[in-house]
Amino acid sequence: MPPANSAQRPPILTGSSLVKTYGSSTALAGVDIAIAAGESVAIMGASGSGKTTLLHTLAGITPSDSGHVGFYSASGLVDVTAMNESERSRLRREAFGFVFQQGLLIPELTALENTALPLMLAGYPRREAEGRAQHWLVALGLGGMETRRIGELSGGQAQRVAIARAQVTGATVVFADEPTGALDSATSEDVMSALLGSTVGQGHALVVVTHDETVAARCSRVVRLRDGRVLSHTAVGTTFGSNAVTA
Repeated sequence: MPPANSAQRPPILTGSSLVKTYGSSTALAGVDIAIAAGESVAIMGASGSGKTTLLHTLAGITPSDSGHVGFYSASGLVDVTAMNESERSRLRREAFGFVFQQGLLIPELTALENTALPLMLAGYPRREAEGRAQHWLVALGLGGMETRRIGELSGGQAQRVAIARAQVTGATVVFADEPTGALDSATSEDVMSALLGSTVGQGHALVVVTHDETVAARCSRVVRLRDGRVLSHTAVGTTFGSNAVTA
């Protein structure tokens, strides 16, 4: 398995010999990957190369057919592969965050309610959940927009709400699947800065599936897949400048 990054920091998330098939099609063919805290990794490859399957497997959304996924939590190593669906769901709620191309926000809810929702589902009182949510919205430049519904926000603003929602539980690993795919280039750059600042900028890990070389160049490492196999791990160099978000 390759080192987590050039500095050889200990990994926070690992995948070992991951195999996943769908009928006669092989999505992952023995993938090894290690991701460190404070690292941003872009996963790239042609359509059908296994990018999203790898992200879903690492995140505990889709179980692999064989191989192992390990998550190094504050209390020690968690064998994600050995968890049942209920346990994986809890892990995703409490330790992982997710940002998708369309955000998957609930249009009937306000920005504040969308952001607070993961905490409320975890049993937090509404006032505490909304207080934490408001903190993240302000930190991501959305102060004053808390009561707007998603349809009243621009695409970039909506993605910032999705980033806030991904971070509000204190997630130490955030998974993003084409988070800028529906945005213009200027908005894409702003959203990527917010995403990096709120994850890598706080020492957390970010895993991004993207087709965009510009997005990948903002990450610290690029992993390229072809036919479910890793072609290369290339160190790049994270840039988030003054956009780090203080939680």
